[in-house]
Amino acid sequence: MSYKMDKGQKAVLADQRLSSELMESRDGVQEPCIWSSPEGGKDEAELGKRIFCNRSLNMRNIIAVGFDMDYTLAQYKPETFEKLAYEGTIEKLVSNLGYPEELLGWTFNWKYMVRGLVVDKKRGNILKMDRHKYVKVAYHGFRELTKEEKVGTYGNTLIRDAFDEPDYALIDTLFSLAEAYLFSQLVDYMDKNPGRVPARVDYARMYKDVRSAVDMCHRDGTLKQMVAKDPIKYINEDKSIVPLLKMLRDSRRATFLVTNSLWDYTNIVMNFLCESRTLDACNFDWLQYFDVVITGSAKPGFFHEESNANLFEVEPESGKLINTDNGTPMAQVGNTSPSITLKKQNERCRVFQGGTVRHLHKLLSIGSSSQVLYVGDHIYGDILRSKKVLGWRTMLVVPELEAEVKLLWELRDSRKALQLMRSDRDHIEDQIHRLRWSLDFEDLKADQKQEKSALVEDLELFNGFFEQLQRDQVRIKHQQAQRECHQKFHKVWGQLMKTGYQNSRFAHQVERFACLYTSQVSNLSLYSPNKYYRPGEDFMPHEFNILPM
Repeated sequence: MSYKMDKGQKAVLADQRLSSELMESRDGVQEPCIWSSPEGGKDEAELGKRIFCNRSLNMRNIIAVGFDMDYTLAQYKPETFEKLAYEGTIEKLVSNLGYPEELLGWTFNWKYMVRGLVVDKKRGNILKMDRHKYVKVAYHGFRELTKEEKVGTYGNTLIRDAFDEPDYALIDTLFSLAEAYLFSQLVDYMDKNPGRVPARVDYARMYKDVRSAVDMCHRDGTLKQMVAKDPIKYINEDKSIVPLLKMLRDSRRATFLVTNSLWDYTNIVMNFLCESRTLDACNFDWLQYFDVVITGSAKPGFFHEESNANLFEVEPESGKLINTDNGTPMAQVGNTSPSITLKKQNERCRVFQGGTVRHLHKLLSIGSSSQVLYVGDHIYGDILRSKKVLGWRTMLVVPELEAEVKLLWELRDSRKALQLMRSDRDHIEDQIHRLRWSLDFEDLKADQKQEKSALVEDLELFNGFFEQLQRDQVRIKHQQAQRECHQKFHKVWGQLMKTGYQNSRFAHQVERFACLYTSQVSNLSLYSPNKYYRPGEDFMPHEFNILPM
């Protein structure tokens, strides 16, 4: 007889497995799971530092580990860095694009937006969708759309919308949160003050202006100059990064850095991360932890081997660019025999700008793309292209995951009770349906019909009492608990990895394109460098849910 577990039973089993593993570790029993801690045991404080596995990855097959810098090695503080970006963007809107000066008095709520949302540029809406691209939560500015408005706008067409560019924009990086919040503020402002924005500006043009203002801040160096002056104000210190890099190098793996930031800013940030040095005391000691550093890489274009981008070597002291032929120094006029400098043990690595992944593979003598593990924070810029185009193994850094996983653990009992309650109700309804089917369509004797009819009446009586109780007591309690759970994750958008019953669009992308995912890059240091990561050894954050009633 085949038996299929329902969602409630699966959740109970998953929680039992997790609880069992926690108990086993306390008793000193060895277990082959991905819930590791520095001491080899498990506790609730370490829940948010797990590495979760979507696809098997044997680290013994990896010969090179690469990293993005911004929001991967360098975790920016949203309360200061995103606020800085927000204020810079408003200043550009006012001074360069003709928006009213009263915007300069606006404030930024850095906790409001989350990754995985979608901007509807034409309608001025922010959307949260599930994995099938059904809109579950939608706001126009800061006003939540009703169910009827959502259905009328996004669910009443014969052809499903793809929710892609040019009409939509994805909030898929932490860099995008400030501009999304500002866009919502502008939508509210324009609705209430239609004559105060520049002429002929609609929602789509307004979003374009916000993006232009953000680009201006990056081009004129406003943001990076402020970070360079006081990195500790904008970047989290992480003392585990250098030990992690040393661990990888001691395991005889090559390490590399590929970042879109240029050399001057990269050097400042990496000095702070690796040596806690500030602008006045920068040197190049941190280069000893890498074999190759590529700055100004222009990802995701960097990952296309057919790209014709030139590779320049950077002279660290001056920042001067030197022409190369696929990484080999080119002879200068008057010198026909250029020397090729090979990196020796404890010598600093070579620094480049531009190029393509083809150059990187040659510099590191990579024979197969599956031998590379790349760690980044950007689903499209780092993970999708490197995985889908190249076949690199990938690890996504999701800082928000640490708090989310801890909350999932704290709410496990209430979630389990709600799921079992729903499962019981569904089971009764299924029993009634099967009995009615039997009475209507099966050839039953009179006594069998009488027996089943009586059973149907009893079940319907019980189910009716259950539903009445649910309406009067359970539903109210459940809805209150549901709101509290929802707001503990996020007051507006709820769980990062879920939208109602379904995985969120963000969780779906993580599952598809990231071999591994975790909250911080330094979590790698909690595991053996030769670990064999396997899926299914533990619960996955995108599999857990707080079910709506």
